[in-house]
Amino acid sequence: YGPKCYTYFCCFVAVLCLSVGINAGKYSREVNEPKPSGSDGQAVEFRIAKLNQVWEKAKRMQLSPVRQAELHSDLKLQEKDELQWKKMKVEGLDENGEKEAQLRRNFNVILAKYGMDGKRDTRPLESNSLKDHDTKEGDIFDDPRLDKLWNKAKSSGKFSNEEMLSLKREFQHHKDKVHEYNILMDTVSRTEEIHKNVISPLEGDAKEHVLHQKHTELKQKMRDLNQGFERLRKLSHEGFTEDSEFREPRVIELWEAAKRANLSKDELDSLKEELHHFETKVEKHSHYQEQLELSHQKLRHVEALGDKEHIKRNQEKYNTLAEKTREMGYKMKKHLQDLSNKISREGLEHNEL
Repeated sequence: YGPKCYTYFCCFVAVLCLSVGINAGKYSREVNEPKPSGSDGQAVEFRIAKLNQVWEKAKRMQLSPVRQAELHSDLKLQEKDELQWKKMKVEGLDENGEKEAQLRRNFNVILAKYGMDGKRDTRPLESNSLKDHDTKEGDIFDDPRLDKLWNKAKSSGKFSNEEMLSLKREFQHHKDKVHEYNILMDTVSRTEEIHKNVISPLEGDAKEHVLHQKHTELKQKMRDLNQGFERLRKLSHEGFTEDSEFREPRVIELWEAAKRANLSKDELDSLKEELHHFETKVEKHSHYQEQLELSHQKLRHVEALGDKEHIKRNQEKYNTLAEKTREMGYKMKKHLQDLSNKISREGLEHNEL
């Protein structure tokens, strides 16, 4: 070949490599990044359409910054679980639809939890609350049993200021869990109404299976609530002991579940160390939530003053903090999910033995 042909050949190879490189980059980006949303070219937040719709609606509702960050973390966790389920389905797993039913249930709980299920939230915070309970000064948990315990603990003189803060977090955590239980119970009630109207026997069997799963989950949650309330009752009467292993309610709950799971001493020691790491993660996330709230208040204040440059700087700081809080929230909730599954699985294996 002459020099001229060689030059053409080199040019062709260079163009071909460039084309392959561009396309490879393009396709790898398409796999790893969300696709643009609509005509505005903005990247969507989630890879599943219904989750994006929920997120867009939440932004229009103007939830508080911390609440919005919590929702974002919950949606990211839901997205991870749904994408895993899609892979399972392709591989022919989840034949009885158990995982699919659980995902639908979790999604409905998220909608109800953030007031996005189209219902006015009239669910009681405690199913066995006294009907004639009047709110008194000092009642902060909207539940007579919790308020009675809290007021007794406050007036007992057994708790330091720091211990009172820890105790209050435990009470608030229990209140939130009761609320989630009632959301789930409400979801089950609505599913049962649909179940009554089913005509197809085959479809009826499928729905019967879903209902069975939901009732099983409700029973477990009720057991957890009873155990949680018993712990609060004991704490309120006796105070914190010197050998209290953990401070964070979610971590304490996991540790109590682990001790009930009939694990060996070595397994418990290993889990205890992991829970200490997890507690640090939970505390760090709580700190970021507080900073996010403060940053939002500062931004509102700066916006009222009208200095554009100052607003821009504070908006950037706020956006960075919001993103970090969401990311930490997702990682923390995923770790919580993994630990819960691990304790349940290992406890079950020991009981079977």
